[in-house]
Amino acid sequence: MVLSLGSATLRENGSGLDPYTAANIGIAHHVGLTLGLCQLASNGVLFLIVVLTGRSRLGLGTVLNAVLVGFLVQWWSALLHPVLTSANNDIARLAIFVAAILVFAFGAALYLGAGLGASPYDAVAPVIVDHTGWRYRPVRMMQDIVFLLIAIATGGPVGVGTIVTAFFSGPLIDFFTQRLVRPIVDHRTNHAHANTATQTDSKP
Repeated sequence: MVLSLGSATLRENGSGLDPYTAANIGIAHHVGLTLGLCQLASNGVLFLIVVLTGRSRLGLGTVLNAVLVGFLVQWWSALLHPVLTSANNDIARLAIFVAAILVFAFGAALYLGAGLGASPYDAVAPVIVDHTGWRYRPVRMMQDIVFLLIAIATGGPVGVGTIVTAFFSGPLIDFFTQRLVRPIVDHRTNHAHANTATQTDSKP
């Protein structure tokens, strides 16, 4: 929900979508599908690749993300369109743009940190890292740049938001994961262990 909100905000603000969604929109125009159906199909292709190379990265979250995100972007866009299209002030549009990038990256870090499985697209970079030992940030950046080029080639809605997302979503996702999401997950895990230990000690 949060990731889709950030993506839809970029779309309705006219800043350009994240590279993956922009590429899917460009492809959808050429094959005559809606964004939701096209994203579902492309996720299916990536899903097969990840199954063959990094099955441990998959889970319930993989299915939910692959099926729902494209449709949620459409839903959020319909809600935001009347509000964001009326923002014709450059400062307001810039503020919305920055907020959308942050929301998108935080949404990605939040659902990845839940540990229920990455989307096929978001699993690609970690799988490459697992097999090569390379750092996550440059790998994710290169992946986003590849889909940015696909979006350009297919006539997807590329804008400054697409370019910024391609170069900075990886570092921002990593930042939110390290500074916000992982401490929350670690706190909840430690709390659960403490409760389990207390219950064990209290048994006769």
